[in-house]
Amino acid sequence: MTSRYPPEGRLLHTPENEAACASAGTLRRAMEEKTVLEGVAQLCDESHNLLVSVGPFTGVIPREEAALGIAEGTTREIAILSRVGRPVCFTVEGLEEADGALRPRLSRRRAQRAALDAMLAGLRPGMIIPAVVTHLEPFGAFVDIGCGVPSLIGIENISVSRIPHPGQRFRVGQAVCAAVLDLDPRAERIYLTHRELLGTWAENAARFQPGMTVPGIVRGVKDYGAFVELTPNLSGLAERKAGLAEGQRVSVYIKAILPERMKIKLLAIDTLPPLEGPAPLEYFITQGRLEKWKYAPPGCVKVGAETVFS
Repeated sequence: MTSRYPPEGRLLHTPENEAACASAGTLRRAMEEKTVLEGVAQLCDESHNLLVSVGPFTGVIPREEAALGIAEGTTREIAILSRVGRPVCFTVEGLEEADGALRPRLSRRRAQRAALDAMLAGLRPGMIIPAVVTHLEPFGAFVDIGCGVPSLIGIENISVSRIPHPGQRFRVGQAVCAAVLDLDPRAERIYLTHRELLGTWAENAARFQPGMTVPGIVRGVKDYGAFVELTPNLSGLAERKAGLAEGQRVSVYIKAILPERMKIKLLAIDTLPPLEGPAPLEYFITQGRLEKWKYAPPGCVKVGAETVFS
C-alpha cells in the first residue's frame, strides 16, 4: 500500500516512472491502468492550473484536480502554489493535442483519492509507515504520507524529551518514520505518532555508562538543576551551574544511571558550538506494527509514558 502510494518525490526518478512517461503509448497504458505517476510542476498559471513535465511532454493539472478539497473549498490555494518546482503525483486522465503537440491531461486529486482510500482501508493503529516532512508549525510537523496526502505529528508525539518547536527535531523535506496512532474514516484523517520509534528509556540508556562525558542539549533550567537531553528520548539532570540556558549545547559528565528511578545524574562540563539544524534521528524500529509501547524500564517506581495501539 505505502509502496504503491509513496510520499511525493519518491517515484520521480524510478525506472518504472520514467518508462511510463516516455511516450504517448506508455502514457495511454498508464491511463488505462490508472497508474500513479510523477512529474515536476514547472509553473502555476493565472488560473491556478499546474503545468507539469511528463517525460518529453508538458501536461496540465486543472485547478480543481490539483489537490483534494480544492473543488470543495476545504483546501487552500497554497496547496497548489507550493508545488511549483516540486514533484507532483498524478493519474493520466486524457491525451489531447494542443498546437500540434501532445498535452496530457492529469489529475493529482485522483491520485490522492486513491492513496487516501487505500490507507483508510488498509492501515491499522500501530503500523509503521514512511513519511516526508512538508512544513513545520509550533504545534507539530505536517508530513506527506503518500501522494501528498497530509497528516500531522503533534509536537507532544515527536519525542519523549520536550522541545520548544518541531524544527528542533525535523527539517522540511526530511524522510521520517511514523506510527499510526488512530484513524477517523468519517473525517478522512490519519493521526500519527513518532516518539515510540525512538526507543524506550532502557534502550536509550544502554548507549551510556557512568564515567562517560557526552554532548547534550539543555531543555530546561530549574533552581535545582538543568535538564539535559542526551538523545531525543533520554534526558538527565545536571547539577545547577551558572550560565546554563535552554537550547544550549553542552558537554556533560555522567555521574550515575539509576534505572529503578529512571534517572541519570549529570555534571555540566562546558558549552559547545550549536549544531547546524536538527541532529540525525536514530530509530529503534522502522517497520512492522506496534501493539503496545512502554517507556519506563521493568521494576521502575515511575510510570512513564505508555501507548496502547487499539
